[in-house]
Amino acid sequence: MIFAKAQELAKTGESFVSVTLLAVTGSAPQIPGAKCVVSERGLEAGTVGGGKLEAAAIEEAQKILRERKQVAPQILKWNLQKDIGMTCGGVAELLFEHFSVKCWPIAIFGAGHVSQALTRALAKLQCQVTVVDDRQQWLDKLDNVNVFKTSDAKEAVSYFNEDTFFISMTKGHATDVPFLAEIYRQFPNAPYVGAIGSKTKSIVVKNDLRKLDVSQDFIERLHIPIGLSLGNNTPEEIAISIVAQLLQIRDSY
Repeated sequence: MIFAKAQELAKTGESFVSVTLLAVTGSAPQIPGAKCVVSERGLEAGTVGGGKLEAAAIEEAQKILRERKQVAPQILKWNLQKDIGMTCGGVAELLFEHFSVKCWPIAIFGAGHVSQALTRALAKLQCQVTVVDDRQQWLDKLDNVNVFKTSDAKEAVSYFNEDTFFISMTKGHATDVPFLAEIYRQFPNAPYVGAIGSKTKSIVVKNDLRKLDVSQDFIERLHIPIGLSLGNNTPEEIAISIVAQLLQIRDSY
């Protein structure tokens, strides 16, 4: 179960920490070799003893994950009474191994023709693509991407994090604006926020965002029209221009 959970987290592009109880001196709530897996959400599988020891191990593991960079394996020796506050007086040695999944998260709002072409163009790159739409028939056409069926902007945006590249290509500016405004509310410093559309649509969208108290700085950083100025207006060539821009922004960070 522990290894299955670790594989599941890696497959979905989520970093985690494996904690192993290496040695015990005196009294401790588990035997050497006990193991657990911790993600940013908390304990995912296994146990190193429960109670205060496990709580401290989870806290340490999540501290490692918050570093947002690869951390070398480390062994910590804790006096269970002095360091953890347990009544038993044993000493525990724990190994913390950080499995950092280097993944480029991309969120696409809308599963229409250009979105379909864009997911195909991104398929060979090392990225994790999630497409959000409320139309099941369009989501069913997608392959090798995560899908999230909803029309609720707040619910959809909260599914992601501040490192996500956000792309809005919904049915029109009226449905793009709620997603863009919600991205601003939750992740105003996201590395990339773009929306498909013409220069005329750009003016309308930006004016609507101002009415929703979206900051001028965010509006100026908004990529609309999305993509580099190349190719024609077929979904496939628009997709290539978008991927080129995404790579350009990604590599500038």
